[in-house]
Amino acid sequence: MSLTGEVLTAAAPSGAATAVRRLLRASDQAVLAAGGSGDEPPVTIPRDPAREAARRELSKRMYHENDPGLLQRALDAFWDWVGRLFSTAASATPGGTLGLVVVVLFVAAVLAALWWRLGTPRRHPTSAAVLFDERPRSAAEHRAASEAHAAQGHWNQAVQERMRALVRSLEERALLDVRPGRTADEAAAEAGRVLPAHAEQLRAAAREFDDVTYGGRRADEQSYHRLADLDRDLERTRPTLAHSPAGAAGTARSSRRGAAE
Repeated sequence: MSLTGEVLTAAAPSGAATAVRRLLRASDQAVLAAGGSGDEPPVTIPRDPAREAARRELSKRMYHENDPGLLQRALDAFWDWVGRLFSTAASATPGGTLGLVVVVLFVAAVLAALWWRLGTPRRHPTSAAVLFDERPRSAAEHRAASEAHAAQGHWNQAVQERMRALVRSLEERALLDVRPGRTADEAAAEAGRVLPAHAEQLRAAAREFDDVTYGGRRADEQSYHRLADLDRDLERTRPTLAHSPAGAAGTARSSRRGAAE
């Protein structure tokens, strides 16, 4: 084979064999025509012109009709990268590929256990919404609604209605003033001043209500029963009237009557 054939064969990919063979035949004919007879040395094409001729031939559209598109090339590059990444990780992990699979399954199991135990990550609401809706209901009505939701396993709604029943009960007992637009945090803070022994439980109940209603958390049976127990405890608890507005007003009226007498 001539030097021309060697150069062109190295430059051309396997998918363009037809074009390479065509160029080889043309170059061989040119060599024979230039040489005249077999007794004279052949005339060869220099390396650079041969390479340029092959490049021009292979750049024609007919040789690229079945080339993959841009998206396919990007996907191929991505999966090649993923394959190299896993190969590197497997080589660095004790046990090779099997060890890597065990590690991945262990991490997935830990994440699943944490998600099941902690629930959806806590998100603080961007704004505190009101505790009650526009239609006023009594504490008994809110308790009945909460118990109906609890019987069906709807713990989110059960917690919401039980918190509303708790606050409405304090309003009906005149321990809290009836104020539209009150939030659960505000109700817990005001009730904690009247019922200081339950201040921490009231704040926890307000946080539970906010997390369920506006924070994306899911309530469970235990959280509902904690709130229901607090509601029953507050019904049996006598308030510290000296810290309440009603108690302060009663003390002031008693003082004025004593002064008048």
